[in-house]
Amino acid sequence: MYRYEMEKWTELRTAYHVAKLGTVSAASRALGAHRATVNRHIDVLEKELGARIFIRHPKGYTLTEFGEDLLKVAQKTDELLEDLVDRANGRDGSIEGEIRITSLQPIANALMEPIAAFRSANPNCQVTILSTEDLKRLEHGEAHIALRAGPKPEHPDYVVQTFGRVGLNLYAHTSYLSRKGAPDNVADLAFHEFVMPPENESRLAIWSWIYERIGTPKVAVAANDPFVVREAVLAGLGLGVLSDVDVAGRTDVRAVLPGNEDWAVPLWLVTHVDLHRTEKVQEMLTHIKTLRS
Repeated sequence: MYRYEMEKWTELRTAYHVAKLGTVSAASRALGAHRATVNRHIDVLEKELGARIFIRHPKGYTLTEFGEDLLKVAQKTDELLEDLVDRANGRDGSIEGEIRITSLQPIANALMEPIAAFRSANPNCQVTILSTEDLKRLEHGEAHIALRAGPKPEHPDYVVQTFGRVGLNLYAHTSYLSRKGAPDNVADLAFHEFVMPPENESRLAIWSWIYERIGTPKVAVAANDPFVVREAVLAGLGLGVLSDVDVAGRTDVRAVLPGNEDWAVPLWLVTHVDLHRTEKVQEMLTHIKTLRS
């Protein structure tokens, strides 16, 4: 694949831009090539491969399953070549292009400070934040850096670095406490109202701990989105599990249980081995790691 890819790199790079931008017109502008040239490159590539890369439709081009596999190679190669050219030319210190970071929404909030520092040093580099429960596939080029929580990722092509732990506790807003009072002990939790995921949808150790001690809590609001849970707790609707990041700097929320290290969730910085050493990934990692220094 590598030898073929380099022999047909021009055509492959053209197809990559069509896939990334969605239309031939956009790709021709980005490449500085005529539309007919873009179409010819795609036709040549599909003919020689003996398979369709794109499904054509009125609104643009959509990758086939084979096209997705082919273009993930092209994307990585394009980024590696750009990084190599920058290094060879002794760039002026400003990284360009795009860097994509994926993270769960509550943890993504903690990334704003290092991202601001990265952007200050590299104003021509766009940072795309993919805040989602879905684990973006680094091996498919869907993100450059992943900040993940929970068990250590075990993919053989991932570079995984520990990023500490995020603490969790059961919190209440002062408006809730003024209305319902604070629990004096664990048994009192049975008389309080909760904001929480639907039953059996949370794997957090703190929820298992609560269920073991009081049974099924009284639910005021059920939500499977951490952002919704946070907003509901801050609106005083009930007790809910929040992270250290959620409550950082706030004086209007209180932990209602003693801290427990067993509830903390490990965090991991994850990159793909192919792009781990590229300059923009290394610089962003340097800024992110300042959070734990």
